[in-house]
Parts: sequence; C-alpha cells; structure tokens
Amino acid sequence: MRPPFSLQHLTLPAIVAGFVAVLVGYTSSAAIIFQAFGAAGASAQQIGGWLSMLGLAMGLTSIGLSLYYRAPVLTAWSTPGAALLVTSLPGTSVPETIGVFIFASGLIFLCGITGLFARLMNHIPQAISAAMLAGILLRFGVDAFASFTLDFTLTATMCLIYLLAKRYLPRYAIVLTLLAGLVVATLKGEIHCSPQPLSLTLPEFIAPHFNLATLLGIGVPFFVVTMASQNAPGIATLNAAGYPLPISPLISWTGLTSLLLAPFGGFSVCIAAITAAICMGPDVHPNPQRRYWGAICAGLFYLLAGIFGGAIGRLFSALPPALLHVIAGLALLGTIAGSLQRAIADEKQREAAVITFLITASGLTLSGVGSAFWGLAGGVMTHLILALPQPKKAG
Repeated sequence: MRPPFSLQHLTLPAIVAGFVAVLVGYTSSAAIIFQAFGAAGASAQQIGGWLSMLGLAMGLTSIGLSLYYRAPVLTAWSTPGAALLVTSLPGTSVPETIGVFIFASGLIFLCGITGLFARLMNHIPQAISAAMLAGILLRFGVDAFASFTLDFTLTATMCLIYLLAKRYLPRYAIVLTLLAGLVVATLKGEIHCSPQPLSLTLPEFIAPHFNLATLLGIGVPFFVVTMASQNAPGIATLNAAGYPLPISPLISWTGLTSLLLAPFGGFSVCIAAITAAICMGPDVHPNPQRRYWGAICAGLFYLLAGIFGGAIGRLFSALPPALLHVIAGLALLGTIAGSLQRAIADEKQREAAVITFLITASGLTLSGVGSAFWGLAGGVMTHLILALPQPKKAG
C-alpha cells in the first residue's frame, strides 16, 4: 500500500539530495551528451533546445512516477547510449539521428507494454552486452589521457584532483574535478564565452528520416545499450533499495516519453541508477517510505535545468576540448571497469566477450553499419557456435 502524500515529508536533506543527484548527473555526463549531439551535426541552438527538452522530460517523469508510486523513482538520459552516439553518429544527418531516436524509443516502449524486457535481454548474454559497452566507452578513457598532449597543465590538474577526491570525497569526485578544470581553464584564458545574451532556447520539431543501415548500425546497438546498461541497472537499484516496483509500467512510461519527445531532441528517458541511489539513502529520510521527496526535488531541479538548457549548451561549447575529454573519460572510469569485469567474469563466455569488445572498439564499418552492431553480432555468433554440442565419440 502506498503511503499518503504529505508536504510534511519534505525535508532539507531531501532537497539537498535532489540537487546533488542532478548536479552529479549533469557534471558527469552532460559533456558526453554535448559531444553526441555535436557528432550528429546539430547546431549550438539545436543542442540547447535538445538539452532543454531532456531536462523537462526527466523532470516531469521523475516527479510523476515518484508521486504515483510514492517511491524515489528518478529518471535520467542514457549515458552509455550517448557514448555510443558519439562514436557512431559522425556522418549521420540530423533527420537520420532523429529517426534513430524514434526507432530505439519505439522498441523500448514495445518492450514495456508487452513485458518483453526481461525475456529479450535474457537472449543476449550479459558478458556480451558488457563487452560491447566497454568497447564503446574505450575511446573516452583513451581520449581522457591523450589530452595530456593537448593541455598538460589542465589535464594533470584534473587527474590529480580526481584521485584526491576519490580518496577523501568520492561522492563529489567528478564535481570537484570539473570545478578544478574550470578554474585552470579560466586562469589560462581558455574559456571563450559567446557575447550573445542568454535567452530561452525552445526545442524545434525535426522531421525524422529513416535509413535502414543507420537504424541497424546505430539504432539497434543504442536500444540494446540503453536497455542493458541504463534501464536494467536502474531497476536493479530500485530493487536493491527496497522498492520492488512493477517493471513494465516504468519502462512503458519512460519509453513513451522518449518516443513522443524524440522529434524535439529527447533522445532517451530511462530509469536512473547511480544518481537515483543518492535519493534512496537514509540521509534523505530515516523512513524509506518518505524518501520519494528526494526524487521529486531532483525532478524540480531537472525542470530548472531544462529551462536553461540553452545556457548549458553554450557553456560546453565555450570549454576547451581537453576539459571535455578529461571530465567525460574520468566520469566513465567506473563504468568501463565494471563492464570489463562483467565481460570476462564468466569463463564460458569470455572468448565471445573479448571478440565483441575488439570488434566494437575497432571502429569497423561494413555496408554503412557501425562497429557496435557488428561487435554484438560477432559476439552472439561466437557464443552460439562455441555452445554447439560436441560430436559423440564412437565406441
């Protein structure tokens, strides 16, 4: 039975938790989102409008689902999915990119309303999904440390602050690293702000274009990564925190939201995992039934971020490339490590996982279809062949 709604359940720790969750979410992955939209050839104004749409979408779904279930249901964009888009979208037009968003969101919504989510994911071994994600993210980790050649002082300072913060203030490691990067970049005069006055950037409708090679090469891997690496951990986080909510409605509502808003740049709305955990701890409220206010507060901060999405887009366009590479790579270190660990944990699936990882990381493109799809296909094929029964020995 759901606890009754009450404003008396709202506490200062809940407000702080909501703010920190949104702050960590934006500082840890907004740079990746910005790179993904830029890879599609979107203009600075379009990127600002798309960020606005994402903030509004995540805010409304976080508030609505948390109020309905009286549980801290926080939504987020798909950071692993955005990482895939960074490497896959170059050369793809903006209308084709919108087509990919609609296609993947439609598949997610279909999985939700039909209850196919758990059954579908069971057909793709976890090791192969993890290996594909690790292959996608490899570039970000490499680019982070390759930035030493671009700007040694900025990169070295950010890496040092990150390590110290991970030791003493791990929850705020990315926030402090970003602040350190901003300070160094400002002192070096590397932040070039646009003289244009700030204004509200409204999302614009973009008619989609559907290309079969793009849908297979980008849309299918994007769907798999989003479901396996964002929605699945998000559901697991809710269950681990003691909130066993029905899975299909959550996937349906977030998938439908993405589907409706995709033509305006709302590329994904998923169940949050890492940032959601911030709103589920005892620091929010000693009573677990009152922690839903943490996610509601986060939703309100999402709405504010959505209103100023244009300013966020302009900020990232003003930052030096080295800063964006370092903050994105460091923010994904934990995900890369976890993906690699899951990929090789099962000895029976290890060879298929390694093949998946290598094909995905290679950047291979065949018939216009990107490496993530071929990595997934190669891994599944290897898994199936190696699982064939051996011929019985005669006699």
